[in-house]
Amino acid sequence: MSIQPRFTGHILNTATKGHTIDLYFDYVCPFCAKAWKTIRGSVIDAAEAKYPNTFSWVFRHTVQPWHPASTLVHEAALAVESLAPAKFWDFSDALFEHQKDYFDTVVYHESRLQTYERLAKLAKESVGVEEKAFLDLVSIPPSETPSNGGNKVTNNLKLFIRQHRQNSVHMTPSLAVDGIISPAFSSSWTTEQWVEFLDGVVAAK
Repeated sequence: MSIQPRFTGHILNTATKGHTIDLYFDYVCPFCAKAWKTIRGSVIDAAEAKYPNTFSWVFRHTVQPWHPASTLVHEAALAVESLAPAKFWDFSDALFEHQKDYFDTVVYHESRLQTYERLAKLAKESVGVEEKAFLDLVSIPPSETPSNGGNKVTNNLKLFIRQHRQNSVHMTPSLAVDGIISPAFSSSWTTEQWVEFLDGVVAAK
């Protein structure tokens, strides 16, 4: 499934032939973190080794609203991508590694700005994005009257939300192959199970 040019940082291993794997993930979903660790740790390399230039991997922001920090953490990733597109996947690694820092019990007693400030520090420490530039993108501008317009990455996040709602993606993590949701996908898959699944994708072409 296509993605707007402004989000090219969300694509890893842009294949000129073959298939697109869409990852509908939420940064504060523990099952997403489990799957992400396997995918980033071994699956992508294994797929490229066996099927060179065949699989493109696309990250699809899938905010789960019952986790209040989910929106803020996904905004952080979009802010990093806006400032340093090549760092998007590395920053996603950092977000999943530190996801417990944004769980409900941790953010409950802090303000939205305080959460943004911690995310800005993480962006600086993990991928070198300047905190001031980051905060400029996620800050809510002052207004003399009540305003609900969001920040400079709100409209980008809306596009991802509309896309996954349009495709009836409700669970995280979810996986789509060439735009079709795969109900067989499990966050517990091993590398071997992933490769077997990708074998089937290639064979069905």
